[in-house]
Amino acid sequence: MSDSQKFPVAAHALAYLAHKEAFSPDRAVASAELAASVPTNPVVVRRVTAMLGKAGLIGARAGANGGAWLLKPATDITLDTVLRAVHGCANLGTAPPGVKGCPVGARIPDAVRAALIAADAAAAERLSRISVADLLADPAEREAVLQSA
Repeated sequence: MSDSQKFPVAAHALAYLAHKEAFSPDRAVASAELAASVPTNPVVVRRVTAMLGKAGLIGARAGANGGAWLLKPATDITLDTVLRAVHGCANLGTAPPGVKGCPVGARIPDAVRAALIAADAAAAERLSRISVADLLADPAEREAVLQSA
């Protein structure tokens, strides 16, 4: 799975678990059910849920009665935490290597790198004000949250 898809899949899976009120092992949701909601392959969901599990956001168990459940309330899971859990970033690219001796090429890598770091920090700060629960709000309420975030 491409890195650019990990965050949307993770946010979707967490929102689905909250919607299904999967807050304990006895309410676990199978990866096939999560995958049908995204929609994507269950293997993709299992990879992402493994990352969410390592971050302490969900619990999971394998097997016929396996599945995933939230370890925290959806209101307490912010999207910046989700982004970090799946090792995401703003995905704006990387700075080119530059060319020594060129008045522009010699300075561009550091300048572009600084701009990418600033953009990534801005995205993380904005996402820190949006929770998984906000994703489940009715459209008007969700829009108000997203606009104020």
